[in-house]
Amino acid sequence: MSSVTIFARTFARTAVQHGLRSKIAPAATAHMSTYYTPAHEYIKVEGNVGTCGITDFAQAALGDIVFVDLPEVGDDFEKGDSFGSVESVKAASDVYAPVGGKVTEINEALSDEPGMVNTDAESNAWFIKLEITDEGELESLMDEAAYKEHCENEAH
Repeated sequence: MSSVTIFARTFARTAVQHGLRSKIAPAATAHMSTYYTPAHEYIKVEGNVGTCGITDFAQAALGDIVFVDLPEVGDDFEKGDSFGSVESVKAASDVYAPVGGKVTEINEALSDEPGMVNTDAESNAWFIKLEITDEGELESLMDEAAYKEHCENEAH
């Protein structure tokens, strides 16, 4: 086989793989947006489902988390309603719904391991998943850049 043929096959294979990768990647990483409240709750939105919890900033302010109280699946909340609480060695704090919706899932692992909130607040230590009733309520929440600025201002 000539070097031109090997080059052409390699180039074609690379182009096909790159082309497929660029078409597959967006579908593999589903569109997800994260929003924040001034009270340091977050909601990660995928479709009409929001995954809610407290931010890393909040858990750091609370200290060692020793208890997390969560609602029942099926409970309905309006935006701003308290849906649970977090207790630490320093304080107890209510957790508020960033948007209105119906609870579709709770993070049962937090019952046995509330300290997960200290180590993994914004990923595996989520509190609830909500079916969002009004996506327009997301518009009043902060994006990541605005939340970062909010935290910097609060720290000073």
